[in-house]
Amino acid sequence: MQKQCQNCKQYFQIEPDDLNFYKKMEAPPPTFCWLCRYQRRLMFLNERTLYKRACGLCGKDMVTIFSPDKPHTVYCGPCWYSDKWDPMDYGMEYDSTKNFFVQFKELLEKTPCMALTNDTPTLVNSDYVNHAGSAKNCYLVFSSDLCENVLYSKIVVNVKDSMDIVISGESELCYQNVNVGKSSRVLFSLDCQSCHDVYFSKGLAGCSNCFGCANLRGKRYCVWNVQYSKEEYEKKMREFRLDSYEKVQKLKKQAIEHWMKFPQKYMHGFQNTNATGDYVYFSKNAQNCYQARHLEDCKFCQNISMSPAKDCYDITEWGNGIELCYDTITTGEGTNNIKFCFGAWKSARNVEYSMCAITSKNIFGCANIRNKEYCVLNKRYEKEEYEALRKQIIEDMNKRPYIDEKERVFAYGEFFPYDLAPCDYNESGAQDHFPLNKEEVLKKGWRWHEAEPSKHKPTIQIYELPDSIKDAREDIVKEIIACGECQKPFKIIQQELGLLRRLNVPLPRKCFECRYQDLNKRVNKPQLFQRQCECAGSHDKKRIYKNTATHIHHGEEHCPNEFQTTYSSDRLEIIYCETCYQAEVA
Repeated sequence: MQKQCQNCKQYFQIEPDDLNFYKKMEAPPPTFCWLCRYQRRLMFLNERTLYKRACGLCGKDMVTIFSPDKPHTVYCGPCWYSDKWDPMDYGMEYDSTKNFFVQFKELLEKTPCMALTNDTPTLVNSDYVNHAGSAKNCYLVFSSDLCENVLYSKIVVNVKDSMDIVISGESELCYQNVNVGKSSRVLFSLDCQSCHDVYFSKGLAGCSNCFGCANLRGKRYCVWNVQYSKEEYEKKMREFRLDSYEKVQKLKKQAIEHWMKFPQKYMHGFQNTNATGDYVYFSKNAQNCYQARHLEDCKFCQNISMSPAKDCYDITEWGNGIELCYDTITTGEGTNNIKFCFGAWKSARNVEYSMCAITSKNIFGCANIRNKEYCVLNKRYEKEEYEALRKQIIEDMNKRPYIDEKERVFAYGEFFPYDLAPCDYNESGAQDHFPLNKEEVLKKGWRWHEAEPSKHKPTIQIYELPDSIKDAREDIVKEIIACGECQKPFKIIQQELGLLRRLNVPLPRKCFECRYQDLNKRVNKPQLFQRQCECAGSHDKKRIYKNTATHIHHGEEHCPNEFQTTYSSDRLEIIYCETCYQAEVA
């Protein structure tokens, strides 16, 4: 079945297996393509744009994702999770003469929202984290779980004593990495697994004491892919001066130039069976998935950081025992049969069109609700009444769907309309993966947030910072620094200074957001392109890399293997199929 996407107007295919899944979920096929569905869910997710605001219950100042001009009532984490208020006090009678989404928006704006989307009872000294749980002594960490003493990071699980990392698990003492797992003391590196004491490297596995290397397996004491003795390696490491900002900047450029001389596997992933997408690990029958692990029979899923997830489509963020979930963002911890929701966790069951539904089941169109059953618009019903009302609302949604100003139609079976997003486009996660300027956003009928300038004035410029971390004074934590890229003010906190000294790396010259964007540029975007392996016999087709082994399946001929990859044809990397890549790194 082929359909035209309501948003981008591109045609997309719905396969027979997809139809079987929609039938099992008792939902109609989507009318938006998978990329536009993903973008729309991300528009409801504000991770890193934080504001100061007073709690609507206790009155204390708090950090929140809701700017002061937003119409929502907002409670700090302890108040939201307390028994000082009852979400049922805001219950509404369903009005069959009004559109369901209009009524839901009214409910959403008056029920108290979480200041930050966290599992607050599991946080210890971690007030500045969002979409997080089981965090201790963490600061500005997002979409993460089970972390301790982690700063300025995103999508990290089971990580300790680390800073400025993206997509990482089961690691410690890591800094400025992307996609590093089961590692210790890995710095300025990409795509490394089971490594320790590795620096400025890419694509290493089972390596230790390596510097500036690419595509090594089980190696020690290598520099720029050249083998050295232990004594020679240690001498070179002293010469590199990783405590110096000037030296580190030069080494970063040198490392990237070195990495580009080696082939890159067409996708990031291992121990998969029948998987497509990128950054997919330990998965079976996972199609078009992204930044996910431990999937089974899943499609169009992203950022599933905790295992497992089974029989799910269009899920963005989390996991940890989810099953039979569809077109939902932020769901985990044993949820089942969740459809068209933002925020459902802790064994939620049979939840539709709801936001922040925790440990609840058999609910439809509820907002900011906990431990409830058989509810519609935060109003409790008997089981038979609930089932009849749910059926009526679905019929009404199909008869009188919500139509936005761009004439996009939202009937039953589609995620929430864009208009109900609690944040504006440039505050949301959509800006990371689908970056747009203000004019483009407004043209699509979406909202743009005009940020107010910071009231903090810099007390020091980056050229006044010491080159070496060894010369950083204790009172640097009192200074306000002007970011070397965006000029916005930022600070070095005490915890950060201690970690930088422990890792022996220099003070940053950019604010957290600019540092994050530098790392995010190294993460491939979630769009697949059809390509052919670039191995052309004994060399790659650009004749940059010379193969170290004979590739039996094609010999001196061009490799015939084709694949879908997130590396577009205009990328400069040398892209090999898995067979050719493994022949070179084994």
